[in-house]
Amino acid sequence: MRKKHDLPQKTCQHCGLPFSWRRKWARDWEAVKFCSDRCRRAHHNESAKT
Repeated sequence: MRKKHDLPQKTCQHCGLPFSWRRKWARDWEAVKFCSDRCRRAHHNESAKT
């Protein structure tokens, strides 16, 4: 069992906060860019306005 601080981390492209690897992201961790659905939707809405 790995400890939480040993898991890989990324920085959210929308809010800039760090987030850790989750088991549900195991297959596509390289493609994960946002920490939550809320950040993903907010980023999409901002880019659609410009």
